Amino acid sequence: MTSEQPEERGTPVGRRVFLGTLGLGALGVVAAPTLQRGLEDLLGRAADKDPTGLTGLLPNGGGFRYYSVASSVPRKNARTYRLTVDGLVDRPATYTLADLRALPRTRLVRDVQCVTGWRVPATPFEGVRLSVLLDAAGVRPQAGAVRFTCFDGTYTESLTLAQARRADVLVALRMRDEDLGHDHGGPVRLYAAPMYFYKSAKWLSGITVTERVRPGYWEERGYDVDAWVGRSNGRDDEPTS
Repeated sequence: MTSEQPEERGTPVGRRVFLGTLGLGALGVVAAPTLQRGLEDLLGRAADKDPTGLTGLLPNGGGFRYYSVASSVPRKNARTYRLTVDGLVDRPATYTLADLRALPRTRLVRDVQCVTGWRVPATPFEGVRLSVLLDAAGVRPQAGAVRFTCFDGTYTESLTLAQARRADVLVALRMRDEDLGHDHGGPVRLYAAPMYFYKSAKWLSGITVTERVRPGYWEERGYDVDAWVGRSNGRDDEPTS
């Protein structure tokens, strides 16, 4: 006659352990945004010092990649930042960060789509419509485009005047309901919502109204000038919404 050993049962989880686990879970939820921002800051600083651009291949908790075409980018703040509006306008202007923050703002929530394939859904951006700055400057009749320059000293972009006047093209001051940090192109960047993200120039410092479109940094290297999501650059991405 053989005897069988009874099946071992797991040790009951005590009330203190259970409550402690719940507490750790709650702490994780609370701490997650801070940890994510820390990771983004770490990767952003690494990318800022990486002339190879390889750090841009690393994802972070927010889903973004960090790209810069300059070996380093100076940091600007409320005291040092300036945005100029010039070219074919009647009233050239220079804006401080305080000036831009005092203007009426528009908030958009759209998917961010990079032409390399990654997408970050439902990303809030907030800023001043580019059309507001153009109207304040008084665009001249012969104008047909807008050129953007950046304080990294390298990156440029362009839009047609009709594209620039769209309601979903912003001079962005906030992203994900926070002031734009340096690593995301702050304190001010362009945000062209319906286009691939390379059109949304980071570290914006100059808006120049011109007669015709001048291809930007990536367009000079083969990217499409009209970068509509889903209709350019040989891709079949669904349009952002």
